[in-house]
Amino acid sequence: TELDFASISLNSMDAVGERDFVVEFLSVATLLMIHLSKMAEDLILYSTSEFGFLTLSDTYCTGSSLMPQKKNPDSLELIRSKAGRVFGRLAAILMVLKGLPSTYNKDLQEDKEAVFDVIDTLNAVLQVATGVISTLQINKENMEKALSPEILSSDLALYLVRKGMPFRQAHIASRKAVHLAETKGIPINNLSPDDLKSISPLFGSDVSQVFNVVNSVEQYRAMGGTAKSSVTAQIEQLRELLKKLKEQA
Repeated sequence: TELDFASISLNSMDAVGERDFVVEFLSVATLLMIHLSKMAEDLILYSTSEFGFLTLSDTYCTGSSLMPQKKNPDSLELIRSKAGRVFGRLAAILMVLKGLPSTYNKDLQEDKEAVFDVIDTLNAVLQVATGVISTLQINKENMEKALSPEILSSDLALYLVRKGMPFRQAHIASRKAVHLAETKGIPINNLSPDDLKSISPLFGSDVSQVFNVVNSVEQYRAMGGTAKSSVTAQIEQLRELLKKLKEQA
């Protein structure tokens, strides 16, 4: 009762030799680190001058020892690298367990170092990740400049589907429109009505509405979709989940 265990172990041999709880903890920790590493890579990529979608706080970056203009996202790079460290701890304990006979063996002392190290690593990584996210700045204008009409080519195919064309044919027609625009050296939204009608007679004057990024995003209102209302609902669900988890802790 004092140790807050749910119950006693049903088998004494299993009680001293079983380390499933260690493997489960390290597995969950590894999965958490994988997600944090992927997030870190996204933020590193989008913070580069090639993208410029976001700006990281100087608090979580360092300067270059050679290039004065360079800003290194060290905090994110370290988060990314720690994923390998945590996964290594999981792999190591699995290798220890795979060849052990029943009951306790001295090899099992390796579980302490693995668990303690991963707990310390997670505590540090989560603090840094929270700091990075809470202090970064979103560069909305750069994101908008990166948009091009060609990313709406799928919407062009869906336009034809709504007109009654099977998707396979609509996909081919959309590809033809992309190719025609490339041949003419113009954006796809600058194709004339006659250009589009030469591909399919289903293209009408209302096709211009397709080339609107906001309309494209807002059309997907289903659960998990990209519409603002859908994304807001997803955020609220996550907040409720976090609230429940905090209450249970």
